[in-house]
Order: sequence, then structure tokens, then C-alpha cells
Amino acid sequence: MISRRDFLQATVAASALWGASGVGNWARLAAQQRLTQAQLLEFEDYGNVTLIHITDIHAQMKPLWFREPEINIGVGDNRGVPPHVTGADFLKMFDIETGSPHAYALTYQDFEALAKAYGRMGGLDRCATVIKAIRAARPDALLLDGGDTWQGSLTAQRTLGQDMVNVMNALKPDAMTSHWEFTLGIDRVTEIVEGLAFPFLGANIFDAEWNEPAYEPYKMFEVGGAQVAVIGQAFPYLPIANPKWMFPGLSFGVREERMAEVVAEVRDAGADLVVVLSHNGFDVDRKMAGNVEGIDVILTGHTHDALPEPVMVGKTLLIASGSNGKFISRVDLDVQNGQMMGFKHKLIPIFSDVITPDAEVAALIDAEREPFKAELEEVIGTTDSLLYRRGNFNGTWDDLICNALIDEHQADIALSPGFRWGPSLLPGEPITREDLHNATAMNYPAAYRTEMTGETLHTILEDVADNLFNPDPYYQQGGDMVRVGGMGYRIDVTKPQGSRITEMTMLKSGEAVDPAKTYAVAGWASVNEGTEGPAIWDLVEAWIKKQGTVSIDPNTSVQVAGA
Repeated sequence: MISRRDFLQATVAASALWGASGVGNWARLAAQQRLTQAQLLEFEDYGNVTLIHITDIHAQMKPLWFREPEINIGVGDNRGVPPHVTGADFLKMFDIETGSPHAYALTYQDFEALAKAYGRMGGLDRCATVIKAIRAARPDALLLDGGDTWQGSLTAQRTLGQDMVNVMNALKPDAMTSHWEFTLGIDRVTEIVEGLAFPFLGANIFDAEWNEPAYEPYKMFEVGGAQVAVIGQAFPYLPIANPKWMFPGLSFGVREERMAEVVAEVRDAGADLVVVLSHNGFDVDRKMAGNVEGIDVILTGHTHDALPEPVMVGKTLLIASGSNGKFISRVDLDVQNGQMMGFKHKLIPIFSDVITPDAEVAALIDAEREPFKAELEEVIGTTDSLLYRRGNFNGTWDDLICNALIDEHQADIALSPGFRWGPSLLPGEPITREDLHNATAMNYPAAYRTEMTGETLHTILEDVADNLFNPDPYYQQGGDMVRVGGMGYRIDVTKPQGSRITEMTMLKSGEAVDPAKTYAVAGWASVNEGTEGPAIWDLVEAWIKKQGTVSIDPNTSVQVAGA
């Protein structure tokens, strides 16, 4: 095995362009880039293999607003390194000009003003234009879908993902992996997968009874004269983060030893390039890249990170392509004699006002949405506040949901799951039924009311905090922190499990939460089978209609230490 120093020297010698669109030159390229379709797509072909990566679409077919996180805390070895850098620090790290289109696309700063200047992003018809342009230059380019594709909208909910399957089929992926797909239920997943024209990969998914692989682990492709192995890695913590009763009989997990075995298998089968199409999350992939030899590229997903440059772990490239169709990554690689000798990379922002929609895919999207058009467009209220979800702690969409839960269920405290999916809304915009479903559409939506002691609430917060802030990435098993309404607390992310959460306080009274006292708690999206209550979207819609115009006060109820 060559050393990283030798690898870098070999890359420079082979391509004479290391950094020309790889590591360290994002700012120069961004400064040169104008908001024209030609400039957004500009790319000097390189090498003999091209990968196109899109991930975490969450059933968003139309252009949208999506505010990137203000808080993205890294712990342990991942503190202060990408993707755990946000806002001004992110702009400084990548030398991106404040107020530029790329500052708007990649950070939360001045989001409202820049959104009005640069417009919505995404739209699968625009993504189709980009993908077809890349394929026109590189006909054998591989389009790889990182999963979380069939869930997250009203139409996906109504069609059990079929609308997204139909539109994605038109984009002609070469392979995909999965996470939220399984919340459609195992029978529906099986039905869809049997009809796909491309492989549904998951090397880490096993039949729990027989301990045998349940899905294809990898697919070999010949690209540019090289044998490219694409290994699928599904979200490893599905039975913990999502209801395991929806996919009985399946076992997941990181399965690091299994990944090493599959990498060795594809190398023995003649793979010149090994690509892992992953839904692990960035920090899990970073650890896996350091522990498993022989992986050239990890196309990472799940944590919705968008990075303008690859992160290198040893000789492995980690590529993060954002979410909701906001970005597509193009990676060109020079693969010779079984080695990756060099690469060029571009994170392509999908500015929907700049990129011409592909007519065929645009017509297909409209046809899929037509039966639901009136329902999608019905206005249920207006927002005076910026509504967003992303961030380690409460977002304003979650605050809205918590307020509705408390009022409609006459509760003391509300809990809302720390999902990362859900587009944003600008102040002054109408809230349509589609907007509400974009933040709530999933298959276990019951809004429940129960009673919990203060001690139980503390235990829940500690458990979720450990899923997010355990210094070992392999124990980070959830999304962002559970959102809390009606109660505040202090968290020290450097403390061990059981001692991170202190100063739990009822916001109305200012009284400390009593461990022995019982509180009325409202929540939704319980992973427990048989949970009863109205669908969250019905509860929240009723609440919004009563309000008319929604205003969300700034939330300072969570005090963070150690970040």
C-alpha cells in the first residue's frame, strides 16, 4: 500500500491538477462562478470514471427553500471539523464571500434576504437537466442515490412512494441505498424493489432469522475501462431510530467487519475502484473510512451535510451532497491499474431560477401531483416567522408543532422528534397543506398524550443526547436532539451519558422539573406499535387555522455548554 504522501505525489504527477477542483480551491472557483446554467455546469472532464451523487431528497420534487443549520456540534475527534462548522466559521474555512450565492446555498446566514435575492433551490426537473448534461459529456457516468428518497411529502404519503419511484426512474439511477424507505413497511419495500430497473443495495442488511444477506451487497460496473464496485450501506440504526415492527425479520448495524469482507471480495473480483454508497451519516463514515482499508470513495448521506470540498481520510474521499435536491455532486476520477490516481470534484448548487427544467421530467412531476393539486395548494394559514427545522436543537417548525401539541392536547410539555427533513418557509408566506406535510409526512404520525414523571423525561433527554453527542460515532444512533416545548434545560455535550442534562425548568412557572412529579406530555412519531391519536398533520392544521397567522417567538430554552 502506498502512503498518503506518495498518493498525493502520484496524483499530482498523474493529473497535474490536484486541487484544481478538489481540495483547497472551492473559494477560487466560487468567485469565478456566475449564476448562469453554463457556469453552474462548467466542468473540465478528467480521468476515466464519473460519479454523480444525490441523496436525502425526502420526496421533494419541486423547488424549495431550505435553511442550513445554525448549530451542528461535533464531539470528540470531530469537534470543529467539517461538517461541524456553520455560519461565519464555514464561510471563513472555505473562503466564501458573505452574501454570495454560495453563502446562501451553504449556510444559514442572512437566509431570508439572500433567499429573496437568489430564489428557491432544487427541483427534480432541474436535477434532471444537470444529470443529463453530465451524461452528455460522460455517457457511462454512474448516478448513485444515497437513500431517503421515497418519504417526506403529501404525495409520497398518498401513493406509498410511487410518485417518487416514477420520477426517479426517469432519472435512471444506477443504484441506490436506503433508510426511510423501510418506513413504508417491508411488504411495500419488497413490491417496489422487485420492480426497480437498478439495484437496491445494502451490504449491512441481513435476514435476522437466518443471518444471511437480505439484499444485494454491491454491483460491479465497467466505466471508462475500469471495473467500479459500488457497495451499498443502508442506515445502520433503523430498528432503533424507526419502528422495527415495520420491517420485521431484518437486522442492520454498521457491520464494519462485513464491510471489510465485501471490500476484499470486490477487490478479488477485479474492482479497480471501490465506492461505498452510504447512509451511515458523516461521522460514522469518517470512522469507517479510517478502519476499513481499500475504500476509494464514500458517498455519504443521512446527516444532510453539504460540503464544497471532499474530506480525505487516509486515501478515502468522503463526498457530502446535501439534501432535498439542493445539490448534486460530480466526481471525476483517474483510475489506472487498480488505483485512484487523482480526482476532480464539484458540488453543484441547484439554483432553480437559473437551471432550465427538463421538460420530460417536469411534465412527469406535474402528472404525479395533479390528482392532489387542490389539496396541496390549499392555504391553511400564514407565517410571520421563518419556519425551519435543521439544527441540533429546536427549529421554528418544531416549535410550531410543539405549541400545537400543547394547546390541542392540553399538555404541560411537548416532545417532537429531531428529524432533519422538512423544507423552510419565509416570513409572510402562506402555509399550505403541502408545506405542513413536508414537515410531518410519515407512516407513524399519531399525536399522543401521556403522563411522564420528571425522572422519565430526564432519562429520555439523556438517551437522545447520547445518540447525538456520544464521542464514538458508532454510538450516534439518531437524528438531532428531540425538540421540547413547555420546558427548558441545560446540556453539556462534553459530559458522559446520564449527566449531560441539568436545570430542567417549566417555562410558564419557572419552577424546576420535579423528578417525582407527573406531567402531561404530548408527542408524536412514537416507534411503539399501536400508538393512538390523531395524525400530527391533522392536529397541527387545526391549530394553525385557529391562529390564522403564526408567530414563533425566539427560543432560548436550551442552554448549551461544551460546544
